[in-house]
Amino acid sequence: MPTILVIEDIPDNAALARRVLNAYGYSVLEAADAASGLDMALEQHPDLILLDLGLPDADGQTVAGVLRGTPETQNIPIVVFTAWPEETARQMVRAYGCNGFIRKPLSVVDFAQAIASYLA
Repeated sequence: MPTILVIEDIPDNAALARRVLNAYGYSVLEAADAASGLDMALEQHPDLILLDLGLPDADGQTVAGVLRGTPETQNIPIVVFTAWPEETARQMVRAYGCNGFIRKPLSVVDFAQAIASYLA
C-alpha cells in the first residue's frame, strides 16, 4: 500500500484528503506545518508528498526546495496542493521541481485519479 504524506495546515483539507486517500487504499501521514512535514519525509520516506504552498511556519516552495536538495527525499514525487490560480501553481511546480499540482477545493474522483497517476 503506497504511503502519502499530506503537508497541509487546514484541518478540514487534511481530513478530506485523508478520507479520500484511505478509501482508495493509501496509507496517509499528516503534518500540519513545514517542520513536521520535513521531519516525516526524512523519517518515513513516503511514496508521494502532497504539499500545501501556504504553511504557517514556511512556504511550500521552501519545503519543496529542501526536499529536492536532500538525497533521501530528492526523488519522492511532490504534488502541490493549492487553491492558488492555475498559472501560479504551474509556475511553482516548474520553479521548485515538483511533479504537478492538484487544485483545492478538490473533486474526490479527480483527486484519487490524479494521485494514482503520480504514483504510476
